This record gives sequence, structure tokens and C-alpha cells, in this order.
Amino acid sequence: MNDYVMSVVLGIVEGLTEFLPVSSTAHLRIAEALFHISLSDGYWKMYTIVIQLGAILCLPVYFRGRIAKLLSTFPRGESGDRTILNHPLSLVLIAFVVTAIPSFLLTKVIGKHLESLPIIGWSLLIGAVVMWIVDATNARWEAAGPGALASRIRTWKMEDMSMGQAVWIGACQVLSAVFPGTSRSMSTIAAGQVAGMSRASALEFSFFLSIPTMVVATCYDLLKSLRGKGANPIGVAQIDAHEWIVLLIGFMVSFVVAYGSVAWFMSWVRRRGFVPFAVYRIIVGVLVLAFASRLG
Repeated sequence: MNDYVMSVVLGIVEGLTEFLPVSSTAHLRIAEALFHISLSDGYWKMYTIVIQLGAILCLPVYFRGRIAKLLSTFPRGESGDRTILNHPLSLVLIAFVVTAIPSFLLTKVIGKHLESLPIIGWSLLIGAVVMWIVDATNARWEAAGPGALASRIRTWKMEDMSMGQAVWIGACQVLSAVFPGTSRSMSTIAAGQVAGMSRASALEFSFFLSIPTMVVATCYDLLKSLRGKGANPIGVAQIDAHEWIVLLIGFMVSFVVAYGSVAWFMSWVRRRGFVPFAVYRIIVGVLVLAFASRLG
């Protein structure tokens, strides 16, 4: 396949799956296997990081109005009842730190698992079951809405989150770093729902948490690759004009598709929930395990 066309396809895959609870890592690994892309090649490792960064950077653009409002109300919040420790922006940073420290310490474990198709397949399946059970358990209270008696949902807006919920979500996000295929969005959304958050509030916090988490992680990986400190490094001087164009195409396609994906996902979740994504994960997980068994 032509490199430019392949870059468009990979950019679409990354943009569609980065923020849906289906694991962008799993889908990129599947696409790379189907296209016979060598995962040991330094350039394609860097390419994967670059298009992921393109998807992530759509979030500050999409949520620019929301971010501006949160910044303008810091630290008291919209209702004036928040503090510097439990303002939504502070909770995002707290959850980020909770995720970042163990993820950094487990860097070698993460690298070892990143390209394992069996781990990706099982993570897709197990994550699907967890997401299905959690969402189905909360469905009754989601339908009842705020104010329902004996509701297990206590937090309907991100502004009403507690520090305990943020720490819990940050800790659960570590699972997505250690086990590719788990999905960062799945782990954070399900963790939020378990902690008494509504679908919409858990989803919004997941988006906000992904901004520092993924920007730092991808920039760190990109810097290691370009400076020759990671496995199979590639320096900027080694990239020719053709490869720069391929990178740019993937970056831009990923950004545009991810922007549309976020807008659609926000609307979908408020009306329908996460069960269809759990079904999709089960199907893909089974296919990945079958494919991995054939390779083995």
C-alpha cells in the first residue's frame, strides 16, 4: 500500500479509537500487523507516537471554552464552594500524579507488554466485561436522573467530584498503561462510575485527565526516540522529506478525526451508554486472540 494512503488509514484508526473505550493501542497494533509494518523499525515507532499526539491535541481545542471557564473560576469554582485542593483542575492534576508515578516506575514492564497480541486480546475481553457490568448496574439510576431516592450516582457534574474519586480514577488508569488493550478511557470511565459518578461526568473527567497524561507520555516517548535513548531510536536528521510528509498526514488526519469522534461520543454517551462498545470489544478481543494463536 502507498505510504500516504497507509498514513491516512492509520490516522483514521488512531483518531477514531483514542477516546472511545475500545483501545487505540490495540487497533494500531492490529492495523500495523495487517499492513506488515515492522514494530522494530524506529521510524514507525515514532510515527505511532506522533499521530497519537495529533489526536490528543484536539482536546484543548474542543474543550477550549470549558477550560477557560474552569480557569476563570479557580480556585473557588462556579458555586464558590471549592478549594485549591478540590477544584476540578486540581483534581485532574492529582489524578495525573497518581497515574504518572507508578507508570514511570513500571516503564520496562509497559514496554515489554506493549506489542503482545495475547495481552491485548485478553485485556479487550476482560475490560469489556467490566465495562458492561458497571454500566448496566448504573443504567437504572442514569435513567432516573439527579434527585432519585437511594441512587448510587452521587456526582452528576465534574465540578462536584471529590478528591477520593480523583485518586481512585488515577490509580485505575495505571492498568491501561501496564496492559495494552485495557483502554485508558475505559479504565477511567468505569472507575468513575464505580465511584458514584454519572456517565457524562466520568467521561468528561476522563477527557480532561487524558490531556496531561497523554501529552506528557507521548512527548516523553517522542523525545527518547529522537534523542536516541529508547529502543530503535531515530534522529531527526535521519528522516527524509517523504517521511516528514507521511508524519504530517497522519498527524493532521488523526487530529481531525479525533475531534469529530469526541463530539459524537459526548452526545452518544448521554443518551445510550457504553454497552455497545463492550460488545465491540468482545468481538475484537476474540479476533485478536485467534489471530495471535495463528501467529504462534
